[in-house]
Amino acid sequence: VRDVMGGRSGTFQTSLADAREIILRELQTQAEAAGCNAVIGIDIDYGEISGGGKTMLMVAAQGTAVFIEPA
Repeated sequence: VRDVMGGRSGTFQTSLADAREIILRELQTQAEAAGCNAVIGIDIDYGEISGGGKTMLMVAAQGTAVFIEPA
């Protein structure tokens, strides 16, 4: 009902959580490919594009890949 009438949408929140996990995994993969073992200063931005009765969720993330040496 909330998905139709307004309020907190379980479907939308699940989609956001899934998108967040995917983008964080992608940051990790790119950092590892660059020889780094951590990503710091992560910024995640969400956006939504609607039209023609359809909605598309956009997630963008950026961070700084670093190599942290054990103490």
